Amino acid sequence: MKKITSQKLINQLLEVLNSRQKDIILSRFDLGLPPKTLAELGKKYGVTRERARQIEASALKLLQKRAGENPYFKEFADYFIKTLKNNGLILRADKALEEAKKRISNLKDSELYFLTNLIEEISFYKEDKNYFSFYYLKEAKLKDIFNFVNQWIKVLNKNKEEVLDGNYHNLFEEFIKNKKVPRDIAINYLSISKKIKVNSYGDIGLDDWPEINPKIIRDKIHFVLRKKKMPLHFREITKHINALEFNKRSVTEPTVHNELIKDKRFVLVGRGIYALREWGYEPGTVKDIIISLLKKQGPMRPRDIVLAIQKDRYFKRNTILINLQNKKYFERLSDGTYKIKEA
Repeated sequence: MKKITSQKLINQLLEVLNSRQKDIILSRFDLGLPPKTLAELGKKYGVTRERARQIEASALKLLQKRAGENPYFKEFADYFIKTLKNNGLILRADKALEEAKKRISNLKDSELYFLTNLIEEISFYKEDKNYFSFYYLKEAKLKDIFNFVNQWIKVLNKNKEEVLDGNYHNLFEEFIKNKKVPRDIAINYLSISKKIKVNSYGDIGLDDWPEINPKIIRDKIHFVLRKKKMPLHFREITKHINALEFNKRSVTEPTVHNELIKDKRFVLVGRGIYALREWGYEPGTVKDIIISLLKKQGPMRPRDIVLAIQKDRYFKRNTILINLQNKKYFERLSDGTYKIKEA
């Protein structure tokens, strides 16, 4: 059957209503009129809130009968019910809209919600703190689905380090095998949860893990350095944070630099360049690094000192050599090597 526009289909259905019923339906379902509460509609028509609810209910009954006689609606209803069955009886609202548009063009969220209210087998779960909005068949056992999601969240929490090391999918395959839930349906169930998140780099984990969804600036810095796996200048770090659009709010270079200085997880390894301490870097000035090196290696030639430091640090050759000339801390021996000056 040829696709129909949402407006044309809805207009066909609404023809069965009188003007007051039509006005109430349009307002209650955000179908071109500003949304109104039952109390507001009751006041508009000089009736009680309960009477406005009764008018809405009777209008929906008329619309359900009308919808059952409309070939376009019947074809859409059959397709949508089949889609829900193929996805484990539920489908997140945004994905449901994508599917519904394959049968009805120009369809909006509010219009899909209205049309599904005319299908007896379908219900709608309104978004809350734990789950996104989703459509489901009334035969679905939501308690079991929520339990499945929560059990997977517990697995993730228990195996956080393993998940962050890239073993999410291995754990997932083992989990769904034990639960005997098909992979596509399991993924669909998890998609309704707000606690499971895929970040900008495709990593999957829990929303409250800073390694997956950093919320404060210092965690965003750590996230960027960890993903780039190399020291970066604070200006580059700022660009990467803003490009990822964690929360659509831009950060400034001075703010990022300030956080880098304050947080002990970050080590200055060159002029404005920072690395993660967890990579084995230790904090310190050029002088401190030279002292640490000579303590470990003993007397060394300037060239060898420069090469050793530049393996891990982004200090310029002249900066290292100038510090080496500080007679308060270093002493040049007759063979041209340098050692730490004795107190």
